[in-house]
Amino acid sequence: MHRDTLLAADPSLRAVLDTEETLWINPRLLPFDTVDGLSQLVISDADIADAAARLRRFAPFIRRAFPETAETDGLIESPLRAIPQMQRHLAEMYDAEIPGRLLLKMDSHLAIAGSVKARGGIYEVLKHAEELALSAGRLTRTDDYAKLADLRDFFAQYTMQVGSTGNLGMSIGIMSAAIGFRVRVHMSADAKQWKKNLLRSHGVEVIEYADDYSRAVAEGRRASDADPMSHFVDDEKSVDLFLGYAVAAERLKEQLTAQGITVDPEHPLLVYIPAGVGGAPGGVSYGLRRLYHDDVHCFFVEPAQCPSVLLGIATQEFERANVHDYGIAGRTDADGLACASPSSLVTRIMTNHAAGDFTVSEAHLYDYLRALDQSEGIRIEPSSCAAFAGPLGLLRFPAGRAYCVAHGLTEQRLAHATQIAWATGGRLVPEEIWTEYLGTYR
Repeated sequence: MHRDTLLAADPSLRAVLDTEETLWINPRLLPFDTVDGLSQLVISDADIADAAARLRRFAPFIRRAFPETAETDGLIESPLRAIPQMQRHLAEMYDAEIPGRLLLKMDSHLAIAGSVKARGGIYEVLKHAEELALSAGRLTRTDDYAKLADLRDFFAQYTMQVGSTGNLGMSIGIMSAAIGFRVRVHMSADAKQWKKNLLRSHGVEVIEYADDYSRAVAEGRRASDADPMSHFVDDEKSVDLFLGYAVAAERLKEQLTAQGITVDPEHPLLVYIPAGVGGAPGGVSYGLRRLYHDDVHCFFVEPAQCPSVLLGIATQEFERANVHDYGIAGRTDADGLACASPSSLVTRIMTNHAAGDFTVSEAHLYDYLRALDQSEGIRIEPSSCAAFAGPLGLLRFPAGRAYCVAHGLTEQRLAHATQIAWATGGRLVPEEIWTEYLGTYR
């Protein structure tokens, strides 16, 4: 679709196409009960429960292979932390109203891979390993899965491959190497050098492309298809990745309950998740909608220079939407979000579930990074910091205020709301890179 044609059909996209910070509200969002049955045909509650059970079965192996998970007994989970000083800091810094309580979901500090990709990426690796071991008679579902650590020679005959801008590659590479798979990570030009170095230190083969994410995925898929002993983790289409992310919802619910936080019409939940190709925010948001129905409002956040998920849903071109087709460069320092085209699965399934999509400037990513470091002593990478555009922008943009009116988010209800900025990566960033980040756009 041509830019002028798109603007004629939807003038609200002008700021998006002009790469300005904005909020696009999804006109196709429907009440949960309206789309519940249709959604379950694609991803059901039973599917999510099955994924959660699989991760529990693997907990003994994960604890054995990664002793740092002992505290969570082999489950890969992150803290949910109130950040009141950051909330005040941002409100004062931007003269903005941020109602309710602001929390940080620290997937930036997940064990093993240090990013939200530790959910979906690791889950798909584990599921594939289970299928291979069960099929070969090396495992039964009643076994102690810690025994898988002794099957490295068996798994060494198989290869895992993935296309990535960084964090998904790290989750696939680190876990696959721990199991014993051979691993090839096809990385785009946007990927940070330190992420490539870290993967190679784990024995992962990193193949680099002087092109964007879509090329890395296409080449990885092609290479894997040519090898009958290879499995390709397809970030653009994988249901297994989506399920790994969706499991996060029930765990978040447990954390909210433990902190005495209620979610209901009088105490709404607003969640803001950075989006690249869309897998992680799509899976997490879908899981939350299945639990909280219309009491949760899930927004994606993308770089103004690469709003591919927004365009995929807005145009209904889904994976065929490409930011380059609309004169948008697609270049961003938020390497994990540098995806010119979005996931076919996510843009379709979230068409009726996503509340909207914020876009954020490059400079603000670093402003938020410094603000969080100074106010709370927490460091998350630039792509993670995109999440703060949500709570800052909800009442700043006319579209956000209109959304609140349309969905009964009154001043009183917002005062009792819980807002969650979902931090997607950061724990594994080297110290010298933090120095660079903290000094960027000063």
